[in-house]
Amino acid sequence: MTQDEVLDEFRQAGALLQGHFILTSGLRSPIFLQKMFVFQDPKRTERLCKALAEKVEAQFGKIDVVVSPAVGGIVPGYETARHLGAKAIFVEREHGKFALRRGFEIEPGARVLTVEDIITTGLSVRETLDALTEHLTGGAEIVASACLIDRSGGKADVGVPIVALATMDIPSYSPDALPPELAAMPAVKPGSRGLKA
Repeated sequence: MTQDEVLDEFRQAGALLQGHFILTSGLRSPIFLQKMFVFQDPKRTERLCKALAEKVEAQFGKIDVVVSPAVGGIVPGYETARHLGAKAIFVEREHGKFALRRGFEIEPGARVLTVEDIITTGLSVRETLDALTEHLTGGAEIVASACLIDRSGGKADVGVPIVALATMDIPSYSPDALPPELAAMPAVKPGSRGLKA
């Protein structure tokens, strides 16, 4: 799947929004990728995640476990894991930090992939990796992190290689350094970071 085909999937789902958005990271942007509009269509989600699984497998070979951050990463994580023939688990917030809960385990020697929906700064991925550190025993390793769209233009550093179906360089701004045209619009916060635990 080409980058244009990936972005077309988002456009056709009405998921490429323009306005003034408060991103999960707290930064502001004139563009928001509302991936839940994509994920409400199982066929569209399957096409994207199958392409992501194929790209990951081509670069890194067999994956045993896919770990995603709740909430936004669960659907693409599960669907990508299905196409990789891997187990799908997730981290969720506990006392404000990601933790592996619900009895989820990573077997010794497992090859682990994190899957996120959209990467902006890479914070959710880094928090996911931090949560997994104590669970990587017996040679288990995180081989990479995958996402549908890397909106950092390839600049996000998460500590492991990133595999993205599409890479975009979408501007984001600190709230105190907004361009005038963005500052003139009311801000909307569509992400999930603020959800209560």
